[in-house]
Amino acid sequence: MERLLLHTCCAPCSVYCVDSLRGEGVEPVSFWYNPNIHPYQEYRARRDTLVGYAAAIGLELAVRDEYGLRPFVRAVAGDIDRRCAYCYTCRLEETARYAAGHGFTHFSTTLLVSPYQDHEAIRRTAEELGERYGVGFLYRDFRPGFRQGQAKARELGLYMQKYCGCVFSEEERYAKQIQKDREKYPPLP
Repeated sequence: MERLLLHTCCAPCSVYCVDSLRGEGVEPVSFWYNPNIHPYQEYRARRDTLVGYAAAIGLELAVRDEYGLRPFVRAVAGDIDRRCAYCYTCRLEETARYAAGHGFTHFSTTLLVSPYQDHEAIRRTAEELGERYGVGFLYRDFRPGFRQGQAKARELGLYMQKYCGCVFSEEERYAKQIQKDREKYPPLP
């Protein structure tokens, strides 16, 4: 493999991925493009944490800074329960496009470290996009190192997010509390 562009959702998820790739002799270039992350304070915290972490470990980073609340909501509003497919496609397509246009031979994503993501959907989407843009997709199942990477991120004092990224995943984070509140404060007649 000649050059790898690594779509990076956040610094904590990148820890194990970057360490693992470097262990294979692959020096990735990190790529920030995450218009799915909301609200803006969350987006900024994740972006800025990645910028600092990349500098600290000597990781080259390309930032496509696009906070995309309105376009994201417009794209998923008709089928919120299937929003992840759009989210994967949106981010991975921009990664493949950037990789092809900037001399990278391959691309991958830190989404593959999370046990909470749909790996088969990510893989299928990325392979299709790789073919479309003429750049290889490097699949790695980074999940076995998820806990290790998260522990190292905590040791380093990195900002640790509490939900996947979009406003709907934040709502899911509070689902139990929302249900308790509904029981405590039932709808008025």
